[in-house]
Amino acid sequence: MNEFLNDWRNLVPLAGLAVLAGAGVFFAFRTKPEDIDEIERRRRAYLNRVGRIVEGHILEIAEHDPAAFNGGSRSSHSAKSAVAPKPARTGSLFGRRSGNNVASATRKLLHYTYAISGVSYETAQDVTGLEERLHLARVAAGQVASVKYDPSNPSNSILLADDWSGLH
Repeated sequence: MNEFLNDWRNLVPLAGLAVLAGAGVFFAFRTKPEDIDEIERRRRAYLNRVGRIVEGHILEIAEHDPAAFNGGSRSSHSAKSAVAPKPARTGSLFGRRSGNNVASATRKLLHYTYAISGVSYETAQDVTGLEERLHLARVAAGQVASVKYDPSNPSNSILLADDWSGLH
């Protein structure tokens, strides 16, 4: 056995098998990048399930081109801020695309404000994909709306979900 390992020509196939095994383990256990639209859908479902309702006001509906933006977050959920959405990650380790390329299209943001326990929150929700529930013709700046917020994190809120609408 010792003579077998001393000859480098015998080690080349073993090294090749080790590299293949390592690559197999890497690809088997690596985490897939999550689709930002799926993350947002789960956030809306969570808030729809546990959220409390408070009165808010629509500020504006804006269209945003993520290609013109270099930072921020998908929807802002901090007091007194409204940040434009971040473009989706479209590439992976080897250049493959993940998810659909919806994030590169124009996004619709619904800016709104609400107050809880004397703290005013101004934020925006990306309502792209929920346009059929939105009825843009009936939404106007200054309009009263119901906002669902997370009682443990009041800055996390929604105006629209897949099966709920706070628009009147």
